[in-house]
Amino acid sequence: RPGRRSPGPARPHQPQPSSLYARPSLLTMERDRAARRADVDAFLVSLGVDPGELAGLELPVTVDVMRERVEFLRSLGLGPDDLAAYPLALGCSVRKNMVPVLDYLGKIGVRRDELPHLLRRYPQVLHASIVVDLAPVVKYLQGMDVKPGDVPRVLERYPELLGFKLEGTMSTSVAYLVGIGVARRQIGGVITRFPEVLGMRVGKIIKPFVEHLQGIGLQRLAVARMIEKKPYVLGFGLEERVKPNIEALLEFGVRKEALASIVIQYPDVLGVELREKLVEQQSLFESSILVSGDDFGRVIERMPQAISLGRAAVLKHVNFLTGCGFLLSQVSKMVVGCPQLLALNMDIMKMNFEYFKNEMERDLEELVEFPAFFTYGLESTIRYRHEIVAKKGFTCSLAWLLNCSDAKFDERMKYDTIGVEEMEDDNSFDKDRFVEQVQDEDDEDMEEDSDYDDTDDEFIE
Repeated sequence: RPGRRSPGPARPHQPQPSSLYARPSLLTMERDRAARRADVDAFLVSLGVDPGELAGLELPVTVDVMRERVEFLRSLGLGPDDLAAYPLALGCSVRKNMVPVLDYLGKIGVRRDELPHLLRRYPQVLHASIVVDLAPVVKYLQGMDVKPGDVPRVLERYPELLGFKLEGTMSTSVAYLVGIGVARRQIGGVITRFPEVLGMRVGKIIKPFVEHLQGIGLQRLAVARMIEKKPYVLGFGLEERVKPNIEALLEFGVRKEALASIVIQYPDVLGVELREKLVEQQSLFESSILVSGDDFGRVIERMPQAISLGRAAVLKHVNFLTGCGFLLSQVSKMVVGCPQLLALNMDIMKMNFEYFKNEMERDLEELVEFPAFFTYGLESTIRYRHEIVAKKGFTCSLAWLLNCSDAKFDERMKYDTIGVEEMEDDNSFDKDRFVEQVQDEDDEDMEEDSDYDDTDDEFIE
């Protein structure tokens, strides 16, 4: 045809320009992902975190996002060592996981300065679901009569609770405590002061502890009362602490039949480093008060807190008594009869002695026979009773005068004479009065607005 170009040589194939919307191949995407993950892994290595611990876990795709996550965790008080110890925290999204959980903890009252401790103890909380994991535990604690203000304190002390299932160890431990006699209304206080009890297995920890105390003479209900007042005793290891301490007491002259009384008076004796204390205290008592080995056992039976008396406190009270005119041998007898002498307020002892010396016209030997005189209140008991007896013209021992209740004393004052048999019966030291005083103080403490107590009380140092 006219104008038609004759065929020439064939042109080489020109590739079509690629579209801006074309997708990269899967191989290319995988290579890019691997390269970014390698950068993130290198960043983790620089922090001291082993990337192998996070293998298979979806992490931020860029170093910048991972750096933001690390900085947020650091702002919570977690350092490199904490992240290395629990690298899975780096798998939590700041916005999806961490912020909602931290907001919830703040709303229920967990203190900001306690968060580092809580997160170190239980970093898994950062993965937790508020609805499924956290809220049910809080509701359970409230249902156990833990006071609202104490709930966050419980979680701060024992954050592992946030990972417990309600139908597991928590329920069985509470059921067992109620079964041995712990009052249901006291369970909230027990949990508040020692929340670790909710994580203790009944068969392995709680039941063997209770049964061992029953074996040394405590009634089950007495164990229950002790747990109500000092629930932390359940944390004393039975094999590591309790049994060796019981054996140590027997070795140092305590009679087997007195073990139950000692534990009731001073439950902490089950958990201290006892053998070393006993060696030290026996040496102190022998050198400064001339107390023999057998008598040292009687001292511990009457006042087991004596194992915690400091050397300075002992010597100060001994020097006071010798300064009052007592021989050291008399002081020894007084201490064995009433070890509380070594722990009394010095001003009270001075006032009692001045009144005894100036107003009561009695011989010092009477104080040797009844050293518990120093433990009575001057205005509340001694002065009143002495004046009443003096008006009636009675001649009586200090024990007859003081070692009875107010009701018993008033009844005695109705008569014109004192029976000889009654005088003989009242010459013994009433140790139970001191035990009751301690129990009354504990009961008053349990009536406070909060059951939480983060102090560690020592007796006398």
